[in-house]
Amino acid sequence: MIYGQKLVADDTDVPPPLTNVSRRRLLGGGGALVLALALRVPAQAQGDGPKKFGVDAMPHGWRDDPKVFVAIAPDGVVTVTCHRSDMGQGVRTSIALTIADELDADWSKVRVAQAYGDEERFGNQDTDGSRSLRHFFGPLRHAGAAARQMLVQAAANQWGVPTSEVRADEHKVRHGKSQRSIGYGDIAQAAADLPVPAREDVRLKAPQEFRYIGKGNIDLIDNRDITTGKAWYGLDTRLEGMLYAVVARPPVFGGTVKAYDATEALRVPGVVRAVPIEPPAGPAEFQPLGGIAVIAKNTWAALKGRDALKVTWDDGPNASYDSDAYRSTLEEAARKPGKVVRREGDFDAAIKTAAKRVTAEYYVPHLAQAPMEPPAATVRIRDGHVEAWTCTQAPQATRDRIAKRLGVGADTVRVNVTLLGGGFGRKSKPDYVVEAALCSQAMGGAPVKVTWTREDDLSHSYYHTVSVEHLEAGLDERGMPVAWLHRSAAPTIGSIFAQDARHELPFELGMGLVNTPFAIPNLRLENPEVSARVRIGWFRSVSNIPHAFAIQCFVSELANAAGRDAKDYLLDVIGPPRIIEPTEIGDVWNYGEDPARYPIDTGRLRRVIETAAKGVGWGRQMEKGRGLGIAGHYSFLTYTAVAVEVAVGPKGDITVLRADIAIDCGPQVNPERVRAQMEGAVVMGMGLALTAEITFKDGRAQQTNFDTYEVTRIDGAPKEIHVHLLPDPDYAKPLGGVGEPGVPPVAPAIANAVFAATGRRIRRLPIRDQLSA
Repeated sequence: MIYGQKLVADDTDVPPPLTNVSRRRLLGGGGALVLALALRVPAQAQGDGPKKFGVDAMPHGWRDDPKVFVAIAPDGVVTVTCHRSDMGQGVRTSIALTIADELDADWSKVRVAQAYGDEERFGNQDTDGSRSLRHFFGPLRHAGAAARQMLVQAAANQWGVPTSEVRADEHKVRHGKSQRSIGYGDIAQAAADLPVPAREDVRLKAPQEFRYIGKGNIDLIDNRDITTGKAWYGLDTRLEGMLYAVVARPPVFGGTVKAYDATEALRVPGVVRAVPIEPPAGPAEFQPLGGIAVIAKNTWAALKGRDALKVTWDDGPNASYDSDAYRSTLEEAARKPGKVVRREGDFDAAIKTAAKRVTAEYYVPHLAQAPMEPPAATVRIRDGHVEAWTCTQAPQATRDRIAKRLGVGADTVRVNVTLLGGGFGRKSKPDYVVEAALCSQAMGGAPVKVTWTREDDLSHSYYHTVSVEHLEAGLDERGMPVAWLHRSAAPTIGSIFAQDARHELPFELGMGLVNTPFAIPNLRLENPEVSARVRIGWFRSVSNIPHAFAIQCFVSELANAAGRDAKDYLLDVIGPPRIIEPTEIGDVWNYGEDPARYPIDTGRLRRVIETAAKGVGWGRQMEKGRGLGIAGHYSFLTYTAVAVEVAVGPKGDITVLRADIAIDCGPQVNPERVRAQMEGAVVMGMGLALTAEITFKDGRAQQTNFDTYEVTRIDGAPKEIHVHLLPDPDYAKPLGGVGEPGVPPVAPAIANAVFAATGRRIRRLPIRDQLSA
């Protein structure tokens, strides 16, 4: 299905964007070129040496199998199948423009089709880890370039001239000597009959030939549909005969239904049935929490029916969970020796002889992803086939979990991916889609849409981990750290896969902890053992958030103890520009990438810090109640820094007047999207710094809507956000991530600016009313 157009005659009740273009449909009515360029990368065990395939290497256990489809219809329309989910980051546009540039296509004739969940056909489709373009930029370019060469070859054959005399340009193939030209649609069938050129024979454009890549002149390909309300999200799905469901879930994680009475619920007009949903027998994983689904003829009736349910809950093992008390548990763990995850020199000896000793602890609470569109899914079972329509970041995991829960083969399950109204990691866990599948099964296969309310989303999320970060440093006579201890105590995401998991996993440790890039001779990093009491899941930037907050605030504290400028001191702690081998400092994960291609470059980190500082006017005289703060961080193979100016009012209210964010992610494919992601990261990071937290009493989340879980609102956003792009013009170099790296330095930059304005240290997030106390 081409975005915004309906190409299938059957199932006319299905929203247009949800059905993928079939080759038969594209070929119908005339010739067309359909190119499937597959780059198959075998899975590797962690620790295996890197294997390079052309310009792409995907080591350390990633199994990315890009199968990029390019179709050219007889009318010249180019359709690109996007295999990743678009949740506002604009991946449909970035993937399409990459292919269109190498294809020399006219952007006005480019369309996007969304791939359904099928790893064998489309490769890895998990939209996470800021890796969609990082992994597929090379294969996407090759797909476009191969299609271009096939069109050129077909035209040269038709004209009887050498291919060296023929070129593709703006959706036409041209022969300079004879001034002949032919449109892509007119030559597509002949091109389709040619063999796909070998990878080594494909000529990619030189960067100076790019028309779209790196130019920042392309609007979102579906922007008009989004802004006019024509775009389809998970909540928009409508099918003939569809029923609607909401679920009463256990209010405490691990709780179960002791008894229920649906008599009054069934009396609500429109309510059809109440269906028990069993919780998982083992770890939470991506399975539903359990509870009672109320199925009705409309969502309102389902909601009223759920209100009328009488349920007696067994709150289970987490009934006493209290986040305030748990903070004390984390503090106790962080103040004792833990599992050593990196050791250099002799911290104990160095701290004993240090001229000054500084100790601090930092607290980051649970957070909820809170996407603007809560989870939603529709499932229909018909003729032995299960079909889902949903806003998911993980269509393949969704397909697998549906198949296993229903006891059917994965080949009978199809997951259609809609647009996502935000995701931030929440929609990578398909528990809500499994709920819809179980409801459809209970209703004899009728289509059922499960809708989560905002209250459902905040009360039953996969929360970002809570943490206490304990740091100690010993300073020499010059005020520079010669000893550094960091203990990170936080429940792990691994707890949803193994109930006894009590240590952070390598990927969590590799998010700003073990790969701390400081020039400190004696350093020890530890990870104490703690247990999870709620579902822990991915959140934008994941463990980089607490690690960056603690480390960057602590460096500012050390600068103050040394009587130094905070920015200059941070640069001195990072040390001179140098290349660090991640595995040599304990980072065995390195974001799943070959450390030889992606080492840590402290010169790039220094550059973004200096750029952000220059942007905000670092060092200028500040009036009373105003201050500047700065922080830098390396995450997702990208370097970012944030410098902010804040004003603190007489009652402790904080206003972020200006934020400058600098990013070096290597070559930039779509600068407009990079800029947008950085602006969004600043606003989201402000929410984490100032207002956002999830707390628990008696196992229950205390924040249930945006009146209590406060995200940054328009009147609280910075008056100015300045994005400083530091692109690498060499497109042969590897790309870094963009979606997540902007968030981690925001909160510490704000906390450091508050200290500069007031002299008061912020060690606990969110700040809220700490300054008014």
